[in-house]
Amino acid sequence: MSDNRRRGAASFSDMKDSMGSLKRSMKEYYKCFPKLMPVVYIVIILAALPNDLQPLIMQKVYKLIDEWFQTGDWMGAKEHIMPYIILLIVLYVIGIILSTVQAQMLAFMTQRFLDYMRREMFGRMQRLPISYFDTNKHGFIMSHFTNDIDTLRQLVSQVIPTVLQAGLAVVIVFVEMLYFSVWMTLVIVAGIVIMTLITGRVGAGSSKYFVRQQNSVAATEGYVQEMMNGQKVVKVFNHEDEANEAFDKLNEELCSDATKANAYANILGPIINNVGNIMYVLIAVVGGILVYYKVPNLSLSGIVFEVSIVATFLNMSKKFMANLNQLTMQMNAIVMAAAGAGRIFNLMDTEPETDDGYVTLVNAEIDSEGNITEVDHHTGKWAWKHPHKAEGTITYQELKGDVVMDMVDFSYVPGKQVLTDISLFAKPGQKVAFVGATGAGKTTITNLINRFYDIEDGKIRYDGINVNKIVKKDLRQSLGLVLQETNLFTGTVMDNIRYGKLDASDEECIEAAKLAGADGFIERLPEGYNTMLDNNGANLSQGQRQLIAIARAAVADPPVMILDEATSSIDTRTEAIVARGMDKLMEGRTVFVIAHRLSTVKNSDVIMVLDHGKIIERGSHDQLIAEKGTYYRLYTGAFELE
Repeated sequence: MSDNRRRGAASFSDMKDSMGSLKRSMKEYYKCFPKLMPVVYIVIILAALPNDLQPLIMQKVYKLIDEWFQTGDWMGAKEHIMPYIILLIVLYVIGIILSTVQAQMLAFMTQRFLDYMRREMFGRMQRLPISYFDTNKHGFIMSHFTNDIDTLRQLVSQVIPTVLQAGLAVVIVFVEMLYFSVWMTLVIVAGIVIMTLITGRVGAGSSKYFVRQQNSVAATEGYVQEMMNGQKVVKVFNHEDEANEAFDKLNEELCSDATKANAYANILGPIINNVGNIMYVLIAVVGGILVYYKVPNLSLSGIVFEVSIVATFLNMSKKFMANLNQLTMQMNAIVMAAAGAGRIFNLMDTEPETDDGYVTLVNAEIDSEGNITEVDHHTGKWAWKHPHKAEGTITYQELKGDVVMDMVDFSYVPGKQVLTDISLFAKPGQKVAFVGATGAGKTTITNLINRFYDIEDGKIRYDGINVNKIVKKDLRQSLGLVLQETNLFTGTVMDNIRYGKLDASDEECIEAAKLAGADGFIERLPEGYNTMLDNNGANLSQGQRQLIAIARAAVADPPVMILDEATSSIDTRTEAIVARGMDKLMEGRTVFVIAHRLSTVKNSDVIMVLDHGKIIERGSHDQLIAEKGTYYRLYTGAFELE
């Protein structure tokens, strides 16, 4: 197959997919307003009728004026003309009222539809796996909620009403033309054939470029967001010029795709306008010839061919071509909406995070003999509720935080192993530390424990239960997580701490902040715990942000804590303060610690040294120092972690 044929096939496939997305978006639109949509469409049609029926009424007026010229009886003509004039005025007033109602209804429906689509997108996005966000730029995802959703706004608020009104006008005027004269209608048909060929040719060319334009917009917006987030890094390394060059390249691609898309689409208007002007002249010439030679009229009405017919036809041809031009000019917005809808539904159709778990976490009361009773209120005790379908029974097991990994293999990309034969255990209350070079697999292990990713081989058991059997929401509820990269949300300091436990009281949040060592600096903020944070807590230092993240994990009071470089952004003095709070936080909990700063893991029960996805050493600090292996060399500075 030649390149041209290949590109043609791809273009046809893209257009077919886009039209499928457009059809689906209309189904979603109808789903929002199953009763209101037919009403508004009827109003749109009725609002257009006065203008569409105008040629029929004006033909009567032209005929009466022609008779007046022939007879000179102005008063008689006036009596006959006035009812038609009044009828036109009444119709136009009704049209104005209906157009106002239409505008109000469309405004309501459009915004409700966009609200529905945004909620659907956001809801679906929340159910996507972490891998989706790891492999898609955040700016690219954001463009679905801005640029792509705006194409649907144009579709439902502008394109559909215009297509309905213009399409109805084309049909009505065409029937009116047949009513008056078939011969002159054939002249219009010839013009339609020419325009159809032009529209088909240009439309096929513009479709693929509008799809590319939408993707280029997303790439450009994503890059701008990335640069905004990394401005400090850009400036400290003097990469302004390189950033500009990269942006210029993306912007040039966007400009090129948009130029090609609009060059194809915008050429339609002038061509069709000029075809319409040519048709206007041809109708005048053909009509004049037919009247002069008294050619018998062929029409649905049987009206004799005369000057009033030619005058009416000239008016109708203008109206017909104008509405036809309106229809073709909507191609721009239709193709853009199809491309935008395609990208939106790609997000919505992305396979959500699967969850086959059936073991749930419940509030429990545990008596002195270890008997567990499920209750509907918070007791500070939790249990795994494990239904056994085969036996038809339910067993309860206390949540303790016993974690075992047995010969686990994992890879993010097939064929590129990240973890190999990982086996470890953490008993309740133990502190397990992972050390090793960047990329050794430390964070990956914790990602597998909370099932951000699923293992390829082996087993992970939590309190003796295979984690695949535990409902993900409940599994993650039992885990406290503090990341190296801190994320704070727009809201007060108190809101951000309470994010770890939404029903926590103010007193619980303050106690958690004290435990993390954050209470001191929070009290010194302008409004204390009610100080507003925005832009990811940009008005706080990196260490302060990290302390709030630790307090957020503390308020959740989980039996298992995962600390991924949790103190890496805190200075030595602050670290000493946090260490005391962390020791209290870790009491009685299973704790997984990832650290480059080896001084933070000295008091761990066991330290795992990883290298290229394998555990090469394990033991306490004293044991590993005595062995004088990799950990010893790391600790004594014989070589760096990296």
